[in-house]
Amino acid sequence: MAADLNLEWICSLPRSWTYGITRGGRVFFINEEAKSTTWLHPVTGEAVVTGHRRQSTDLPTGWEEAYTFEGARYYIN
Repeated sequence: MAADLNLEWICSLPRSWTYGITRGGRVFFINEEAKSTTWLHPVTGEAVVTGHRRQSTDLPTGWEEAYTFEGARYYIN
């Protein structure tokens, strides 16, 4: 299950965690202590829904590129 990004998500991050946003708009979480990142919130284990689809000029007309919560790329027609 995924959840929308809101202030509670940010405030509930453990002390050694921060978050970042990719150029495509996906939210990811950074464990500064372990020097690692994840798509899943470290407390809830859920991915954040951000509508991280984007249209690419390299794709045929009508196609969009998107990503699963685990980070795998897929295409939508």
